Amino acid sequence: MDKVHMFIKAVYAGFMIGIGGIVYLSVDNKVTGSLLFSFGLLTIVTQGFYLYTGKIGFVKKLRELLDMLVVLAGNFAGTFIAAFLAEMAHLDIDSKALAAKKLDNSIFNVFLLSVFCGVMMYLAIDNYNKSKNIVFVIAPVMIFILSGFEHSIANMFYFHLAGSYNLKTFVYIIVMAAGNGAGAKLFSLKPE
Repeated sequence: MDKVHMFIKAVYAGFMIGIGGIVYLSVDNKVTGSLLFSFGLLTIVTQGFYLYTGKIGFVKKLRELLDMLVVLAGNFAGTFIAAFLAEMAHLDIDSKALAAKKLDNSIFNVFLLSVFCGVMMYLAIDNYNKSKNIVFVIAPVMIFILSGFEHSIANMFYFHLAGSYNLKTFVYIIVMAAGNGAGAKLFSLKPE
């Protein structure tokens, strides 16, 4: 697949994660919010969009690893578009407290929480691919949200919406992406 097509599919995926973030921030009940957030990943898997956290665990060649940079860039753009449109629409949502809480955690804790999220995302995609059962998408999403695990792409959306742009934010996004990748790869190496 050419890089432009890959980037566009990644933008759509980032946008869908942004919609998940919007609905999560729009409801008071965290369980309901985490359930509704899963619509973003359900759409991504059924439409064939490219989400970094859904793809990284299945990378087998160096070339594919380099493609993940294109996917990350597209996801970043998609989450930015979703946050920008949410601001333009004057939605009654705010991610400043959530973004600040994530950035107040230590780098090491953020990495570990990102590893856990990577495991959940790998299992969501792998189990869905094997069974086509949407429960395998919904449950891991709810688990990572309710447990406070760090999803690099969802956090991109929250940081965009909060207007949290500084060096620390970008370092944390890189650490989160690395942790998500490590968790996904860890479980992709499991014996069959």
